[in-house]
Amino acid sequence: MNINPAGVKNILIVRQHNQLGDMLCSVPLFAALRKKFKDASITLVASPMNYKFFSGGVNPFIDEVIVYDKSTVKHIFRFLKKLRSRKYDIGIVPSTFSISKTSHYINFLSGAKIRAGVNSINGKTKKVGYLLNVKSDFFWDEKKMHQTERNLDIGRLIGCDLTEEEKKNVSIILSKEETEFADKYAADNFPDKSRKIIAFHPGAGKKPNRWDKDNFVKLIRKLYEKYGCYAVLTSGPVDTEITDYIKARLEESNISVTIPSCMTAREEGAILKKTDLYISNDTGMMHVAAYMNADVIGLFGPTHGYEWAPINDEGSYIQSPSADINEITVDNVFEKAIKHIDKNNV
Repeated sequence: MNINPAGVKNILIVRQHNQLGDMLCSVPLFAALRKKFKDASITLVASPMNYKFFSGGVNPFIDEVIVYDKSTVKHIFRFLKKLRSRKYDIGIVPSTFSISKTSHYINFLSGAKIRAGVNSINGKTKKVGYLLNVKSDFFWDEKKMHQTERNLDIGRLIGCDLTEEEKKNVSIILSKEETEFADKYAADNFPDKSRKIIAFHPGAGKKPNRWDKDNFVKLIRKLYEKYGCYAVLTSGPVDTEITDYIKARLEESNISVTIPSCMTAREEGAILKKTDLYISNDTGMMHVAAYMNADVIGLFGPTHGYEWAPINDEGSYIQSPSADINEITVDNVFEKAIKHIDKNNV
Protein backbone atom coordinates (compact mmCIF):
# COMPACT_ATOMS: atom_id res chain seq x y z
CA MET A 1 0.00 0.00 0.00
CA ASN A 2 1.39 3.38 -1.03
CA ILE A 3 0.82 6.03 1.65
CA ASN A 4 1.84 9.67 1.31
CA PRO A 5 3.99 10.45 4.37
CA ALA A 6 2.89 14.09 4.31
CA GLY A 7 -0.63 13.06 5.27
CA VAL A 8 0.39 10.98 8.30
CA LYS A 9 0.56 12.79 11.62
CA ASN A 10 0.07 10.02 14.19
CA ILE A 11 0.98 6.31 14.18
CA LEU A 12 0.11 3.69 16.80
CA ILE A 13 2.00 0.43 17.40
CA VAL A 14 0.35 -2.12 19.69
CA ARG A 15 2.86 -4.37 21.52
CA GLN A 16 1.23 -4.83 24.92
CA HIS A 17 2.69 -8.23 25.85
CA ASN A 18 5.29 -8.74 28.60
CA GLN A 19 7.99 -10.51 26.57
CA LEU A 20 10.92 -8.11 26.18
CA GLY A 21 12.53 -10.23 23.45
CA ASP A 22 9.41 -9.97 21.27
CA MET A 23 9.38 -6.22 21.79
CA LEU A 24 13.06 -5.82 20.90
CA CYS A 25 12.62 -7.82 17.70
CA SER A 26 10.19 -5.06 16.69
CA VAL A 27 12.86 -2.34 16.81
CA PRO A 28 13.77 -2.61 13.08
CA LEU A 29 10.06 -2.12 12.33
CA PHE A 30 10.08 1.01 14.50
CA ALA A 31 13.11 2.24 12.57
CA ALA A 32 11.43 1.55 9.22
CA LEU A 33 8.35 3.51 10.29
CA ARG A 34 10.50 6.45 11.38
CA LYS A 35 12.42 6.32 8.09
CA LYS A 36 9.27 6.67 5.97
CA PHE A 37 7.21 8.88 8.29
CA LYS A 38 9.89 11.27 9.51
CA ASP A 39 7.50 13.94 10.77
CA ALA A 40 4.85 11.70 12.31
CA SER A 41 4.43 11.14 16.04
CA ILE A 42 4.80 7.42 16.82
CA THR A 43 3.06 6.03 19.91
CA LEU A 44 3.77 2.59 21.36
CA VAL A 45 1.36 0.59 23.51
CA ALA A 46 3.48 -1.47 25.93
CA SER A 47 3.04 -3.52 29.09
CA PRO A 48 3.94 -2.37 32.61
CA MET A 49 6.80 -4.90 32.43
CA ASN A 50 8.77 -3.33 29.58
CA TYR A 51 7.43 0.15 28.77
CA LYS A 52 10.42 1.85 30.41
CA PHE A 53 12.76 0.45 27.79
CA PHE A 54 11.33 2.87 25.23
CA SER A 55 10.54 5.86 27.42
CA GLY A 56 12.85 8.56 28.71
CA GLY A 57 13.52 10.74 25.68
CA VAL A 58 16.54 9.00 24.11
CA ASN A 59 14.63 6.72 21.76
CA PRO A 60 14.87 7.94 18.15
CA PHE A 61 11.87 5.90 16.98
CA ILE A 62 9.13 6.24 19.62
CA ASP A 63 7.70 9.59 20.71
CA GLU A 64 5.25 8.40 23.35
CA VAL A 65 4.54 5.21 25.29
CA ILE A 66 1.08 4.32 26.60
CA VAL A 67 1.06 1.63 29.29
CA TYR A 68 -1.59 -1.08 28.95
CA ASP A 69 -2.33 -1.76 32.60
CA LYS A 70 -5.26 -4.17 32.93
CA SER A 71 -4.88 -4.75 36.67
CA THR A 72 -8.12 -2.92 37.53
CA VAL A 73 -11.18 -1.61 35.70
CA LYS A 74 -10.07 1.92 36.63
CA HIS A 75 -6.69 1.40 34.95
CA ILE A 76 -8.36 -0.01 31.82
CA PHE A 77 -10.66 3.02 31.49
CA ARG A 78 -7.70 5.34 32.07
CA PHE A 79 -5.80 3.51 29.32
CA LEU A 80 -8.71 3.75 26.87
CA LYS A 81 -9.11 7.48 27.57
CA LYS A 82 -5.42 8.02 26.84
CA LEU A 83 -5.63 5.84 23.72
CA ARG A 84 -8.59 7.77 22.33
CA SER A 85 -7.10 11.19 23.10
CA ARG A 86 -5.26 11.26 19.79
CA LYS A 87 -6.44 10.66 16.22
CA TYR A 88 -4.27 8.00 14.59
CA ASP A 89 -3.78 7.81 10.86
CA ILE A 90 -2.15 4.36 11.06
CA GLY A 91 -2.41 1.59 13.65
CA ILE A 92 -0.13 -1.45 13.46
CA VAL A 93 -0.36 -4.80 15.24
CA PRO A 94 3.00 -6.57 14.77
CA SER A 95 1.81 -10.13 15.46
CA THR A 96 4.71 -12.38 14.50
CA PHE A 97 4.37 -15.33 16.88
CA SER A 98 0.65 -15.62 17.55
CA ILE A 99 -2.38 -13.47 16.79
CA SER A 100 -3.56 -11.57 19.86
CA LYS A 101 -7.23 -10.66 20.06
CA THR A 102 -6.49 -8.01 22.68
CA SER A 103 -3.94 -6.25 20.47
CA HIS A 104 -6.41 -6.10 17.59
CA TYR A 105 -9.18 -4.77 19.81
CA ILE A 106 -6.86 -2.05 21.17
CA ASN A 107 -5.85 -1.10 17.64
CA PHE A 108 -9.47 -0.96 16.52
CA LEU A 109 -10.63 1.04 19.54
CA SER A 110 -7.88 3.59 18.89
CA GLY A 111 -9.87 4.75 15.87
CA ALA A 112 -6.90 4.41 13.51
CA LYS A 113 -7.95 4.94 9.90
CA ILE A 114 -5.47 2.45 8.45
CA ARG A 115 -5.16 -0.73 10.55
CA ALA A 116 -2.34 -2.99 9.36
CA GLY A 117 -1.41 -6.46 10.53
CA VAL A 118 -1.53 -10.19 10.06
CA ASN A 119 -4.54 -12.11 8.82
CA SER A 120 -2.95 -15.52 9.43
CA ILE A 121 0.41 -16.97 10.48
CA ASN A 122 1.58 -20.22 8.88
CA GLY A 123 -2.02 -21.14 8.08
CA LYS A 124 -3.31 -20.38 11.59
CA THR A 125 -5.88 -17.64 11.90
CA LYS A 126 -8.15 -16.05 14.49
CA LYS A 127 -11.42 -14.29 13.86
CA VAL A 128 -10.03 -10.80 14.34
CA GLY A 129 -8.73 -10.21 10.83
CA TYR A 130 -11.92 -8.30 10.06
CA LEU A 131 -10.65 -5.54 12.37
CA LEU A 132 -7.81 -4.84 9.90
CA ASN A 133 -8.14 -3.09 6.55
CA VAL A 134 -4.54 -3.73 5.42
CA LYS A 135 -3.50 -7.33 6.01
CA SER A 136 -1.88 -10.43 4.55
CA ASP A 137 -1.34 -14.12 5.17
CA PHE A 138 2.24 -14.97 6.10
CA PHE A 139 4.10 -18.30 5.96
CA TRP A 140 7.21 -17.37 7.87
CA ASP A 141 8.11 -20.78 9.31
CA GLU A 142 8.64 -22.44 5.95
CA LYS A 143 10.98 -19.59 5.00
CA LYS A 144 12.80 -19.83 8.38
CA MET A 145 12.58 -16.08 8.77
CA HIS A 146 14.00 -14.25 11.77
CA GLN A 147 11.57 -12.40 14.03
CA THR A 148 12.99 -9.03 12.98
CA GLU A 149 12.18 -9.82 9.33
CA ARG A 150 8.68 -10.94 10.30
CA ASN A 151 8.11 -7.59 11.95
CA LEU A 152 9.46 -5.78 8.91
CA ASP A 153 7.09 -7.80 6.71
CA ILE A 154 4.21 -6.08 8.49
CA GLY A 155 5.81 -2.69 7.89
CA ARG A 156 6.21 -3.59 4.23
CA LEU A 157 2.41 -3.79 3.95
CA ILE A 158 2.39 0.02 4.20
CA GLY A 159 5.63 0.65 2.30
CA CYS A 160 8.10 0.69 5.23
CA ASP A 161 11.40 -1.17 4.91
CA LEU A 162 15.13 -0.95 5.62
CA THR A 163 18.16 -1.71 3.50
CA GLU A 164 20.58 -4.38 4.71
CA GLU A 165 22.99 -1.67 5.81
CA GLU A 166 20.25 0.17 7.69
CA LYS A 167 19.29 -3.03 9.49
CA LYS A 168 22.87 -3.43 10.72
CA ASN A 169 22.85 0.10 12.09
CA VAL A 170 19.69 -0.25 14.17
CA SER A 171 20.66 0.04 17.83
CA ILE A 172 19.47 1.17 21.24
CA ILE A 173 20.82 4.61 22.14
CA LEU A 174 21.92 5.01 25.75
CA SER A 175 21.46 8.21 27.70
CA LYS A 176 24.41 10.06 29.19
CA GLU A 177 23.28 8.93 32.65
CA GLU A 178 23.13 5.26 31.60
CA THR A 179 26.59 5.43 30.07
CA GLU A 180 28.02 7.08 33.16
CA PHE A 181 26.30 4.49 35.35
CA ALA A 182 27.99 1.68 33.41
CA ASP A 183 31.37 3.44 33.53
CA LYS A 184 31.18 3.68 37.32
CA TYR A 185 29.94 0.12 37.68
CA ALA A 186 32.85 -1.17 35.58
CA ALA A 187 35.39 0.91 37.52
CA ASP A 188 34.05 -0.43 40.82
CA ASN A 189 33.66 -4.07 39.81
CA PHE A 190 36.18 -4.65 36.98
CA PRO A 191 39.16 -2.47 37.94
CA ASP A 192 41.80 -4.64 36.20
CA LYS A 193 41.44 -3.69 32.54
CA SER A 194 43.77 -6.48 31.45
CA ARG A 195 41.22 -9.13 32.50
CA LYS A 196 38.42 -10.29 30.24
CA ILE A 197 34.82 -9.68 31.33
CA ILE A 198 32.55 -12.62 30.48
CA ALA A 199 28.86 -12.48 31.36
CA PHE A 200 26.22 -15.21 31.46
CA HIS A 201 22.44 -15.37 31.62
CA PRO A 202 21.58 -18.82 33.03
CA GLY A 203 17.85 -18.25 33.51
CA ALA A 204 14.83 -17.88 31.24
CA GLY A 205 11.12 -17.40 31.70
CA LYS A 206 10.38 -20.80 30.16
CA LYS A 207 12.03 -23.82 31.79
CA PRO A 208 12.71 -25.70 28.48
CA ASN A 209 14.84 -22.69 27.40
CA ARG A 210 17.19 -23.06 30.38
CA TRP A 211 20.53 -24.77 29.89
CA ASP A 212 21.26 -26.71 33.09
CA LYS A 213 22.72 -24.56 35.87
CA ASP A 214 25.51 -27.08 36.47
CA ASN A 215 26.52 -26.69 32.84
CA PHE A 216 27.00 -22.98 33.50
CA VAL A 217 29.07 -23.79 36.59
CA LYS A 218 31.35 -26.07 34.57
CA LEU A 219 31.60 -23.61 31.68
CA ILE A 220 32.48 -20.65 33.90
CA ARG A 221 35.14 -22.71 35.67
CA LYS A 222 36.73 -23.64 32.33
CA LEU A 223 36.68 -20.07 31.05
CA TYR A 224 38.08 -18.77 34.34
CA GLU A 225 40.91 -21.34 34.21
CA LYS A 226 41.78 -20.22 30.68
CA TYR A 227 41.37 -16.46 30.95
CA GLY A 228 41.24 -15.57 34.66
CA CYS A 229 38.21 -13.52 33.67
CA TYR A 230 35.71 -11.51 35.63
CA ALA A 231 32.48 -13.56 35.78
CA VAL A 232 29.14 -11.75 35.65
CA LEU A 233 25.66 -13.28 36.03
CA THR A 234 22.59 -11.41 34.82
CA SER A 235 19.27 -12.39 36.28
CA GLY A 236 15.57 -11.98 35.52
CA PRO A 237 12.69 -11.84 38.02
CA VAL A 238 12.45 -15.66 38.22
CA ASP A 239 16.17 -16.46 38.06
CA THR A 240 17.39 -15.72 41.59
CA GLU A 241 17.47 -19.35 42.71
CA ILE A 242 19.55 -20.28 39.67
CA THR A 243 22.06 -17.44 39.97
CA ASP A 244 22.43 -17.94 43.74
CA TYR A 245 23.18 -21.63 43.14
CA ILE A 246 25.81 -20.90 40.48
CA LYS A 247 27.44 -18.18 42.58
CA ALA A 248 27.70 -20.54 45.59
CA ARG A 249 29.22 -23.39 43.53
CA LEU A 250 31.78 -21.07 41.96
CA GLU A 251 32.78 -19.52 45.25
CA GLU A 252 33.63 -23.04 46.42
CA SER A 253 36.31 -22.88 43.70
CA ASN A 254 37.41 -19.38 44.81
CA ILE A 255 35.83 -17.79 41.74
CA SER A 256 34.08 -14.55 42.64
CA VAL A 257 30.93 -13.67 40.73
CA THR A 258 29.27 -10.31 40.14
CA ILE A 259 25.48 -10.18 39.88
CA PRO A 260 24.18 -6.75 38.82
CA SER A 261 20.97 -5.93 40.69
CA CYS A 262 18.46 -3.14 41.33
CA MET A 263 18.85 -1.62 37.87
CA THR A 264 16.87 -1.24 34.68
CA ALA A 265 17.28 -3.47 31.64
CA ARG A 266 18.83 -0.51 29.82
CA GLU A 267 21.40 0.02 32.59
CA GLU A 268 22.18 -3.68 32.55
CA GLY A 269 22.58 -3.44 28.78
CA ALA A 270 25.03 -0.57 29.23
CA ILE A 271 27.13 -2.88 31.43
CA LEU A 272 26.92 -5.72 28.90
CA LYS A 273 28.22 -3.33 26.25
CA LYS A 274 31.52 -3.43 28.15
CA THR A 275 31.84 -7.22 28.29
CA ASP A 276 34.09 -9.32 26.07
CA LEU A 277 31.44 -12.02 25.71
CA TYR A 278 27.87 -12.69 26.81
CA ILE A 279 26.54 -16.27 26.83
CA SER A 280 22.79 -16.44 27.26
CA ASN A 281 19.77 -18.67 27.06
CA ASP A 282 17.01 -17.57 24.70
CA THR A 283 15.62 -14.66 26.69
CA GLY A 284 15.09 -10.91 26.55
CA MET A 285 18.51 -9.87 27.86
CA MET A 286 20.17 -11.69 24.96
CA HIS A 287 18.44 -9.23 22.62
CA VAL A 288 19.31 -6.28 24.85
CA ALA A 289 23.00 -7.25 24.62
CA ALA A 290 22.76 -7.67 20.84
CA TYR A 291 21.39 -4.14 20.41
CA MET A 292 24.31 -2.91 22.51
CA ASN A 293 26.52 -4.66 19.91
CA ALA A 294 27.99 -6.92 22.58
CA ASP A 295 29.63 -10.19 21.57
CA VAL A 296 26.79 -12.68 22.17
CA ILE A 297 26.32 -16.45 22.01
CA GLY A 298 22.69 -17.59 22.28
CA LEU A 299 21.79 -21.12 23.39
CA PHE A 300 18.72 -22.71 21.81
CA GLY A 301 16.82 -25.92 22.48
CA PRO A 302 13.08 -26.01 21.70
CA THR A 303 13.14 -22.55 20.12
CA HIS A 304 14.89 -21.89 16.81
CA GLY A 305 18.08 -19.90 16.55
CA TYR A 306 17.28 -18.94 12.96
CA GLU A 307 14.17 -17.21 14.32
CA TRP A 308 15.36 -15.67 17.61
CA ALA A 309 19.17 -15.46 17.51
CA PRO A 310 21.03 -12.21 18.31
CA ILE A 311 21.22 -10.35 15.01
CA ASN A 312 24.18 -8.03 15.51
CA ASP A 313 27.46 -8.63 13.67
CA GLU A 314 29.05 -10.02 16.84
CA GLY A 315 26.18 -12.40 17.58
CA SER A 316 25.99 -16.14 17.01
CA TYR A 317 24.12 -19.11 18.41
CA ILE A 318 24.30 -22.82 19.18
CA GLN A 319 21.27 -24.95 18.32
CA SER A 320 20.71 -28.18 20.22
CA PRO A 321 20.41 -31.24 17.94
CA SER A 322 17.02 -31.88 19.56
CA ALA A 323 14.38 -29.92 21.49
CA ASP A 324 16.37 -30.67 24.65
CA ILE A 325 18.69 -27.72 25.23
CA ASN A 326 20.92 -29.88 27.45
CA GLU A 327 22.10 -31.83 24.44
CA ILE A 328 24.35 -28.81 23.94
CA THR A 329 27.55 -29.83 25.72
CA VAL A 330 29.80 -27.68 27.87
CA ASP A 331 32.62 -28.34 25.39
CA ASN A 332 30.40 -27.09 22.53
CA VAL A 333 29.94 -23.75 24.24
CA PHE A 334 33.52 -23.52 25.55
CA GLU A 335 34.99 -24.01 22.08
CA LYS A 336 32.68 -21.41 20.54
CA ALA A 337 33.43 -18.99 23.36
CA ILE A 338 37.17 -19.31 22.72
CA LYS A 339 36.64 -18.50 19.03
CA HIS A 340 34.66 -15.39 19.94
CA ILE A 341 37.18 -14.14 22.48
CA ASP A 342 40.32 -14.99 20.53
CA LYS A 343 39.11 -13.38 17.29
CA ASN A 344 39.13 -10.04 19.11
CA ASN A 345 42.74 -10.60 20.15
CA VAL A 346 44.02 -10.93 16.61
